[in-house]
Amino acid sequence: MPVILPVKGVFPKMGSNCFIAPNATIVGDVNMGNDCSIWFNAVVRGDVNSIVMGNKVNIQDGAVIHCTYEKTRTVIGNNVSIGHNAIVHGCTVADNVLIGMGAIVMDNAVIGSNSIIAAGAVVLENTVVEAGSIYAGVPAKKVKSISQELIHGEIDRIANNYLMYSSWFKDQPEE
Repeated sequence: MPVILPVKGVFPKMGSNCFIAPNATIVGDVNMGNDCSIWFNAVVRGDVNSIVMGNKVNIQDGAVIHCTYEKTRTVIGNNVSIGHNAIVHGCTVADNVLIGMGAIVMDNAVIGSNSIIAAGAVVLENTVVEAGSIYAGVPAKKVKSISQELIHGEIDRIANNYLMYSSWFKDQPEE
């Protein structure tokens, strides 16, 4: 069973058709939209501030979503994929974004829509990622503008795949 706990009387809220893996953790002031998925060993900690997710957000295996006490909350838009072992902390992620595996997005960063944060990239505090861009490296810098093919071929494809993958785990027989 997933760990879903209130913090100071505030319970996580989930929209319809969400998949929560059996060993995921979701605590506190977390509000997620419809068609979201929280995968194996992922942690969404709304204990020190709020976390708001739009629709069709997938938080992949081992990812951590958190914020900073009394300073930063985390806001994630619609159609967002957060890759395996990524850390998204106290920042704003707009719609149609792919955050690659192992990437780190720090406090007060703003990730513009239709963007990709490359695997392993580190987006430093207060960085504003230009909409329609790919950022990579440590610290992350713009490497190029994104094409419509990448928006549909990567950002949309991955988000749609995770919605499909989550359906595989729903309505499983109890052992």
